[in-house]
Amino acid sequence: MKGFLLFSLFLLSPLLGHAQDFPLPPRDVDLVGRVQVIEAVHEDTLLDIARRHQLGHDEILLANPGVERWLPGDGTAVTLPTRFILPAGEREGLVLNVPEMRLYYYPPAAGGERRVVRTWPVSVGRMDWNTPLGSWKIIRKQTDPAWYPPASIREEAAARGEPLPEVVPAGPDNPLGQHALRLSVPGYLIHGTNKPWGIGMRVTHGCIRMYPEDVAVLYEQVPVGTPVRIVNQTVKAGWLLGTLYLEVHPPLEEDRPGRDQLLSIALDAIEAATEGRPPVRLSGRRIKQAVENPSGYPVAVSLPE
Repeated sequence: MKGFLLFSLFLLSPLLGHAQDFPLPPRDVDLVGRVQVIEAVHEDTLLDIARRHQLGHDEILLANPGVERWLPGDGTAVTLPTRFILPAGEREGLVLNVPEMRLYYYPPAAGGERRVVRTWPVSVGRMDWNTPLGSWKIIRKQTDPAWYPPASIREEAAARGEPLPEVVPAGPDNPLGQHALRLSVPGYLIHGTNKPWGIGMRVTHGCIRMYPEDVAVLYEQVPVGTPVRIVNQTVKAGWLLGTLYLEVHPPLEEDRPGRDQLLSIALDAIEAATEGRPPVRLSGRRIKQAVENPSGYPVAVSLPE
């Protein structure tokens, strides 16, 4: 029993030196990490705290609905939503869950070592410039890339009175930052930014934007040819130690379902997660709360036997 508990703690704890690196759990376990609560210090904003803990703008606000974003206040308790249900599907390559605005990387094991999963917050395309769902791959990597804004983006900028040149060279004014990974879907990249406080929001023209320090790590670790799967899983269901959890994120604006439809999506996710498993007692109250008040991190919805 002691060994089992130690193994469980190992699964839940980040690897030393990597705040969002976790040992990859076995297939019958879907959660990694743990929710943490820290105290803000007097000069903190929620966005400062988010960046230090590899979290994005919307996810830290969602987890702290009663906390002032710009001045939480010295000693204020801040919830860090650093527990995650892994997206449904294969645990290979890169997986981006668009509503969650979070990227997962499942690198192959090196030299017989235990496999890990790494995760980072990202920004994705806004409603009128969707990040494309589907299966792609990394086809090219560039450092200090120049940006060639397409005509549609230049026209939009000109309409705002902010004309763009045909080429934006590498440097502090380049919105691609210092690292870019080109996808096989034409015109789309995973890249850095010169505006890091927008990470974790729908603010891009469809590309996947990361904190500069995060994309630098990803750039070094991900080889050309790595598969990239982009999914829309506003509700995720998963297991840990015999307990079923539900993780709900606000749906994308363009496919925003009503409350009843979102509940149906949650029930479908639960049905998929419980298929082939022994019967489990579910709490209708907890499921309803998770759907109506999404926190963005996993909450238990099954009851003990």
